Amino acid sequence: MQHLIEGVHYFQNVGFKQQKELFERLAEGQTPQVCFITCSDSRIDPNLITNAKPGQLFIVRNPGNVVPCYGTANNSAMAAVEFAVAMLGVKDIIVCGHTHCGAISGLFQPEKIANLRSLKEWLIHCDSTLEIIKDHYSHLHGDDLYTVASEENVLVQLEHLRSLPVIASRLTRGLINLHAWMYKIETGEMFVYESTESQFKKMQANTL
Repeated sequence: MQHLIEGVHYFQNVGFKQQKELFERLAEGQTPQVCFITCSDSRIDPNLITNAKPGQLFIVRNPGNVVPCYGTANNSAMAAVEFAVAMLGVKDIIVCGHTHCGAISGLFQPEKIANLRSLKEWLIHCDSTLEIIKDHYSHLHGDDLYTVASEENVLVQLEHLRSLPVIASRLTRGLINLHAWMYKIETGEMFVYESTESQFKKMQANTL
């Protein structure tokens, strides 16, 4: 904890002062450009990997970057997305998965999370991911299996997002865009799902 306390003091004395005008503007309200949904994993830093400044990303985090379908009880993830879209006017939503995801590996190694009741219940929202993997990728094992599962899970969560009325309405009018990203921890590379090719491809500088 001590290094965090020291970090807070450093921010107050150095970091904040360097961006004082930015934080003063942010105190008046937020206008994020993107809603960024990703995993709680400590190795994922949305602002760092996108080089975003405070106020640019509306970040939603939970184990497995999950967004339960609209109508699910206690759906804090969907509530956050709804606020970002309806109240803040966000027009781009990214679901970003990552390699070596503990939540995803838990789908295939249920014995490791057998005593984690809350996590087990949470991962029910990945049941479709598990079925897709069983039907199409039963030949894969280990890290290859988990990586593909993480990719498919991102696509499943995008479908869940489409069930939110404010998103469904805007999609029909071309007022919002949904993006599927996959971050490779070991290389820092980002991959983007290309619907025309039905696969994740390495992000290029001109990728939209």
